Amino acid sequence: MSDTPVLPEYLVNEPESGEAVATFLFAHGAGAGMDHEFMTAIAEGLSQQEIRVVRFDFPYMVKRREDGKKRPPDRQPKLLLDFQRHIDAFADGKLVIGGKSMGGRMASIMVSDVAPQSPGVENCAAKVQGVACLGFPFHPPGKPENYRGEHLKEAVLPTLILQGERDTFGTRAEVEGWKYADSVSVEFLPDGDHSFKPRKASGHTEQQNRDRTVALLAAFIKECVHAT
Repeated sequence: MSDTPVLPEYLVNEPESGEAVATFLFAHGAGAGMDHEFMTAIAEGLSQQEIRVVRFDFPYMVKRREDGKKRPPDRQPKLLLDFQRHIDAFADGKLVIGGKSMGGRMASIMVSDVAPQSPGVENCAAKVQGVACLGFPFHPPGKPENYRGEHLKEAVLPTLILQGERDTFGTRAEVEGWKYADSVSVEFLPDGDHSFKPRKASGHTEQQNRDRTVALLAAFIKECVHAT
């Protein structure tokens, strides 16, 4: 039996006002599912900014909840095909997609010409108004030669990357040295690691970085759907 809680297909945080100006489809990272504490905190923060947040689990995480066995992420084609299903379910003309780490990278691929290279997957740029990536995994820690951001040079949709300054998947110095399309903007979380957590000696706090994340995300999402 699994000790991982059984959850519905979606976790949805609705705005307290009841009326959402936009929907943010928020995908999880490789190691933790849609109910991870970080995901929940960001979703709750955005819901206070008139934004509906929809979270989902990729297929391998669904299986993990069913049997309790840890397993690696599905291969990219399967992740993309599943992401496409959720995009189709919520594409209403005011949809922004994104995710934490792996989830954000998959979101950015969904609206690129890389997507159709996977069977059954299409470029979903016409269904989405923007993309937000929280902690983009530009390369595995310690392996900068395995760069994973080439498609960002051709990004067409507004794309926001929120990156911790000392993220081992792409530090500030590294990220500022790479080239992106004009549609891509990057903001940094002071002294943040891959989870945006700063060191105590930095003078910054994790809550401050989360508050900054929510503020930047909310402004970006609203701009994407012309709700500002």
